[in-house]
Amino acid sequence: MSWGYALKRFALFLVVIWAAASVNFFIPRLGTGRDPIREKLGQLAASGGLRQEGVEEMVKAYQAKFGLDKPLYVQYFNYLGDLLTLDLGYSLANYPARVGQMIANAMPWTLGLLLVSTLISFSFGTLAGALVAWPRSPRFLQGLVVPLMTLSAIPYYLLGLILLYLLGLQLKLFPLSGGYAPGTLPAWDLDFALEVLHHSILPALSIVLAAVGFWGLGMRGMMVSTVGEDYIALAEANGLKDRTVFLRYAVRNAFLPQFTALGLSLANVVAGQVLVEVVFAYPGVGTLLFQSIQSSDYTAINGVVFIIILSIGLVTMIMDFLYPLLDPRISHRR
Repeated sequence: MSWGYALKRFALFLVVIWAAASVNFFIPRLGTGRDPIREKLGQLAASGGLRQEGVEEMVKAYQAKFGLDKPLYVQYFNYLGDLLTLDLGYSLANYPARVGQMIANAMPWTLGLLLVSTLISFSFGTLAGALVAWPRSPRFLQGLVVPLMTLSAIPYYLLGLILLYLLGLQLKLFPLSGGYAPGTLPAWDLDFALEVLHHSILPALSIVLAAVGFWGLGMRGMMVSTVGEDYIALAEANGLKDRTVFLRYAVRNAFLPQFTALGLSLANVVAGQVLVEVVFAYPGVGTLLFQSIQSSDYTAINGVVFIIILSIGLVTMIMDFLYPLLDPRISHRR
């Protein structure tokens, strides 16, 4: 790979990040007329925490502190300047909490749940899809196409509700919600780790079951087209073992689109599965994003979406550099 291509690809990455971050800034502000500061202070006044006559002065003071009293273009340039230093600012709805710290607190929960779930579902789904499409697979493996299609058609959150009802409410094998039991103090010990694992099984299982069908059908579609290629027939005519033809010729050539989809899925891991995390009250980034949208917390929404944009851009660029290593037919040289 030439340095010229690498620099051009990095420049494209910066342009994409800027464009996506700009859309991320303007959409929440243009899409709703709600004022999160006024709402928060109004709630405090209604509950007796503030005097009603002083709310308007406090609203103006907080708007000045967060720069919301300035023109939109000034807010935009301030926003870009903060992003250059990775300063995501304060949460409007949970001041004085900082958005970066809120994301850092939620990120380990999401990464632990989704990273493991995605890799497990990808491994099982890809292998199952390849075996389903391979003509010399046992008949019972070829019959897996119907379960894979069924699982791929059921959304994550619906599977989560079914598992919640069956394994949580009826059989009482797993807890219904949360990342750990109420009243438990987080600690780096085996007991807390086992408790976190126990709470994460249901949401992880709902993600794995739904994603296995997606990965399996995707790999099956690529294998069906690959099995009919001339190089497969040539390899078989040369007397190569079925295992060698299957792994080195069929699976390897069908794997590239799966690798692309895996990279994008891993990039989206930082966003969490919003509906799954909300259904199970899991303390991840998806729940944080849902709560931020509910409270019109612009800075928190911007922070979470910017992290998603950054991760997708980075993973896409890295995959672009790795393609020639996976498939020698691909080259970035002229």
